[in-house]
This record gives sequence, structure tokens and C-alpha cells, in this order.
Amino acid sequence: MPRFTTKCKRCPRLAKFLQQVKKTHPDYFAKPVPAFGDDDAQLCIVGLAPGLHGANATGRPFTGDHAGIMLYETLYKYGFSSKSTSIQNDDLSLDDLSLINCRITNAVKCLPPQNKPVGSEINTCNQWLVQELQQLPENFIIIALGAIAHKAVIKALALKQSDFKFAHAAEHKINNGLLIDSYHCSRYNTQTKRLTPEMFDVVFKRAQQLLAN
Repeated sequence: MPRFTTKCKRCPRLAKFLQQVKKTHPDYFAKPVPAFGDDDAQLCIVGLAPGLHGANATGRPFTGDHAGIMLYETLYKYGFSSKSTSIQNDDLSLDDLSLINCRITNAVKCLPPQNKPVGSEINTCNQWLVQELQQLPENFIIIALGAIAHKAVIKALALKQSDFKFAHAAEHKINNGLLIDSYHCSRYNTQTKRLTPEMFDVVFKRAQQLLAN
């Protein structure tokens, strides 16, 4: 099976959209965004897709827009990040933040129009998620941010969707590890209080406790 590359153009709609974005924002990364963090991490966080002015701009998941604020603060709080914020410097370089026993990826590697990938794009990109999850060590924990990420993980692990229902803080035993669900830390979810810092803490505190045992 071919390996992931930032030159991937397997989804025509997404590839065309990224070309348009690059013309409008020539300084943006505007390519499929690779995973970030430890290669052998026990904790893997799966989001939905890069944001226009976030990972699509910086090339690092959850960096540069609102979605990453709560995530990196929470990762730092529970010992999974060296810093509480992930930023791009004025010269467009990324800061020296590093993740600790943690890796962040997305169900869809490319920025989708209106932040909404279609089913065929999610399915096409799932092969990359398969490869990433295959690299996880035993006793891994996956945190899925949102229902689409949850479903992508279940598909990547070749499991039956109906056996694993998404719900915030729900835990699912899978293969040699555990899947924990969380609402996505999007601007909408945090501003409407669908996801509060306290709710997010429950998920990551649980992951911290399990990995410490």
C-alpha cells in the first residue's frame, strides 16, 4: 500500500479547492496535513479535517485557529504537551512545542470546502488512518473528536459501526486498546457550551489515568 504524502491528490474536489486556496493565500501550507507528535505514542487524537486558517495554513494539526486553543491547553494540563499553546511565528515557522506520548491526526487530511468533507473523501482518506492506527503500540488509547472522527476510526479498524455508538466520554474496547469519544473542540461547540473545559477534562484525565497504570 502506498504511504501518505503531502502531494496526495486522490480526491479531485479537495485537490482543486486547495489550489484555489493557495492562490488566495500563497503563504498557506495548503496541502494534505501530516500527523504531528510522537511516532510511537500510546495516545492518538483523531480530529475531523484541517481548518482554513488553522492546520491548512500552518501545516500542524489544530494550530492557528480557535479549534486548537482548548486542545493544546488540555494536553499541556495533563502532561501530553510541552506547551499550552501551539502557534506559528511571525516568520511563518512553527514554535518548538512537542507532544509527549501523544500524536494528533485527522480523519481527512485536506481542507474541505465549508469544513464539510463528503463521504467518498472520508473513505478515500481512511487508508492513511489505517496506516497510522496500525503503528500504535499495545494498550493504546484513541480519542476521537466528534462523530465523523469516531466513525473513521471504527472503519479504519475494520469494526462494525453499529457496535460502537458515539457519545461524549463514551469508552469502547477495541482490539488491544481503547477508544474514548469527545465532542469536537470547535468554536461552535465551545461557544455554545456543548463542550465545556470541564467536559474535555474528563476525557483527557481518564486517558492520563489509564496510561499511568
